[in-house]
Order: sequence, then C-alpha cells, then structure tokens
Amino acid sequence: MSDISLAAFLAVHSQTILVELVEVRGSTPREAGTFMLVAKNAIWGTIGGGQFEYMAIDNARAMLAGGGEAVMTIPLGPEIGQCCGGRTRLSFAIVTPAVADTLERRLQDDDDSRPSVFLFGSGHVGLALARALAPLPFAVTVIETRAEALEGLPSEAARRLTAMPEACVADIPPGGAAIILTHDHALDFLIAQQALARSDLAYVGMIGSATKRATFAHWLDRQPGEDAEEMMARLVLPVGGSAVRDKRPAVIAALIAAELLHKLAAMPRERLSERQILAD
Repeated sequence: MSDISLAAFLAVHSQTILVELVEVRGSTPREAGTFMLVAKNAIWGTIGGGQFEYMAIDNARAMLAGGGEAVMTIPLGPEIGQCCGGRTRLSFAIVTPAVADTLERRLQDDDDSRPSVFLFGSGHVGLALARALAPLPFAVTVIETRAEALEGLPSEAARRLTAMPEACVADIPPGGAAIILTHDHALDFLIAQQALARSDLAYVGMIGSATKRATFAHWLDRQPGEDAEEMMARLVLPVGGSAVRDKRPAVIAALIAAELLHKLAAMPRERLSERQILAD
C-alpha cells in the first residue's frame, strides 16, 4: 500500500485527512472500504488513481485549509476524463487518535486474515518466488535445511531453519498453500506426501517436470495406506503451468504467484457495513 507504515506516516504528518471509498456502483478502480490518507505535501495509499483520486486529494487538502466537503459523489465518466463508467461516493474526515487506532486495527485484521503460503526451499526459484509474493496479500514462510539459503529473503517473509521440513507441513493453517521447491527430489516427495495427506490445504504444488510427476506418482503408489490417485489429482506439478516455456526463476515465480492469487486470494468481498470506517 505504501513504502512506510501508517504509524510512520502519521508520526510525520500530524494533520491528515482520511479519504474512504464508502460506496461504489458499476465499474470502479477499487472496492468499497479502500482508503488513503492525505497530508499537505504527502499521501499514503491510493483509492485507485486517475482524475477522481486527484479530485479527492484536492478536496482533502481544502479541508486541511478549513474548507472542502465531507462527502463527494463522483461519476467515473467522460465528464472527469475517466471511462470506468461506475459511480463512487467518498467520505472525508480529520484523522484523530481514535480514527488512527481504528485504521491500525483494520490493517492488523487484514494482515491476520491473509492466506498462508509455505515455501519449502529457497534456491533460485524459491528466492524469486519469495520476492514476487512479498507485495501480495499472503503470509509467506520459507522453510530451509541450509542456513545460507535463508539469506537475501525479503523482510516480509518469515523463515525457518530445520532438519525436517516435512514436519512443518502440519503448521500450515487450513486454507493455506504448500509450494515444494527444495534441492532434493526425495525430500520433495516426503513433503508432498505430508501436504497431500491434508485435505484442508487450498494448494499443493511442486516444481518439476512431467517425468518428475510420473516418478512421484509411482513412489506414492507404493506407500502403504495412501490413495495415490486422489492425492495426485490435487497436486500441481509442474507449478506455474506449461503455457509459458520460460525457465528463468523470475518468470516461474510470476506464474506461480498468479496461480496462488487465483486459488487463495479470490475471497468474497466483505459487506460495506463491516469495512466502513467513516459514518455516512
């Protein structure tokens, strides 16, 4: 949302206006509940950009100067140089300590509700994937057996050093994802077996080829008590799909990130009454 935290922004800018998108109709750049902060010479966040954001910023700064409007209804059409076609209603209010506390709680709630993604392995692709996921709405944990492989990870990613990565599968919250990218095929198979034994994970993926998939299926079929056919049906291998034939780590990471967004982040929008900060 921004390069600095909300608290850091407010510490520097004591006079700030909260701009919240409280109602949307039709096609709009962002959903209801989206907000930004506007100070005299700085902004934090975005409500979607374009001319209607500029209008909102101008109104917020007019409020800081003693004028402005508490509510604006803006159609996103040719009259303001936008072509979304929808309609938005914005609320504006001075950020008081109480409003700041509400915003902090809301951001914390958003963080707590992020789907968990466990990356098993931080080689070239694992590192690229951790970096690709850093700005996305996921809680990322990287599992490694090698201490040096945990260096260079983005600060957003939690990290674990363990001799038994497969044991960490049990720690993935329900609805989360396991992505298996280690340097050892045998270890990949152990982790995948543990992950596929759980029916409550939204995504289990493994890096590799069609040959690796066939090898793992054969190995899994020989494990006692496992329904290999059912488990293989839930395994994404290769991760990232096969439509783009580019094996550079950054490209593979981008493709996996897209898969995760499709599988994990397509959650129903909360009702406006549950998200709204400002009163109508």
